[in-house]
Amino acid sequence: MATATYLVTVSGPDRVGVGAELFEAVSTLSAHGGKISDVAQITIKGALVLCCEVTVDGSITETEIEAAILRQNIVADGITATVLLVDTCEVNAGGRLLVTLLAPSISAEQLSGIFNAIAASSATCERIVHLASYPVDCYELVVRGLDHSVLRENVTKVAKTIGLDLAVQKAGLHRRAKHLVVMDADSTLLQDEVIDLLADECGCAEEVSKITAAAMAGEIDFSESLRRRVSLLKGLDESVLATVRSKIRLTPGAKTLLRTLQRLGYVPAVVSGGFEEILEPLLKELKVEYLKANHLEVKDGKLTGNVVGEIVDRAGKARALEQFAREVGVPLEQTVAVGDGANDIDMLSVAGLGIAFNAKPVVQEHADAALSVPYLDAVLYFLGISREEIENN
Repeated sequence: MATATYLVTVSGPDRVGVGAELFEAVSTLSAHGGKISDVAQITIKGALVLCCEVTVDGSITETEIEAAILRQNIVADGITATVLLVDTCEVNAGGRLLVTLLAPSISAEQLSGIFNAIAASSATCERIVHLASYPVDCYELVVRGLDHSVLRENVTKVAKTIGLDLAVQKAGLHRRAKHLVVMDADSTLLQDEVIDLLADECGCAEEVSKITAAAMAGEIDFSESLRRRVSLLKGLDESVLATVRSKIRLTPGAKTLLRTLQRLGYVPAVVSGGFEEILEPLLKELKVEYLKANHLEVKDGKLTGNVVGEIVDRAGKARALEQFAREVGVPLEQTVAVGDGANDIDMLSVAGLGIAFNAKPVVQEHADAALSVPYLDAVLYFLGISREEIENN
């Protein structure tokens, strides 16, 4: 016997027992092969919308289903119920993507732009979750479509035009599996550039700044620029390291990010072109166990102006992420990299999710997602973690 699929929608003021009454009504259809094929519910400020997709054999009509619902006293106290025959052939096929939108405030006009881009990609939005309303606004959309590359391209283009931060990821259970989250230090985890703080103490800030500018202009590579800058620190007393460490400022939201990751069983790590002598004591306080950074050579209580061992450069950061992933025991698909500079590009590209944090356009082009807000804990929203979960620390 042919089957038919109906969408039963119950809406109105939420009250105790509505779900029980609806599913009891559906259970009375078992003699007609009635079974639930899908269920979804949302409640916003006490207003309920509960949808149930029901498959039955062709012997029962829409009117008989409505009667079964009425017998359960669901329609009362302002609650209504509708039954609609669904043409299952019209249901959009394809896999699901998660589209995360973030900004200080998200307007209806911006949402309109994103949803028009979704429609232009022949995709549909199945679910919307409001992950946060402060200190930033963030929505996560579950989008289904056949051509993910077209969808990604269209929503990314629109998001840049209308000023939304965006992440587009494949949906799946891996979202809540164990993750390794690797962060750059200077201008990402930290507000400061440690080499600049050291240069201030040494009285060579101007010279260091010139070398940094040359490196950013592509005139010299990172390793050479680091050696030149560190050479200017020769003779600096070792005690200055503690002085600089005391001046370091964490990026807003950094402690919240680390605390939440650790509570949820994720593993935070830091990979930096900076210096282990500065970072290690700080990260120990923050309970971060994984660190890869450069070593300053110290002899007789003075900096020699040399870097000891292999320099952690652009390629070295990517290798460190891969090494940490092996040690932690997670596949690269479950790694997240966060950075702001050109020497983070390889790391962002290797990670399952690369996030450019207040980065220049060239870095954003190599990342899966970009954040332009000043709060580092906004990274959590791209992992599907809501503000409510964050505050339950």
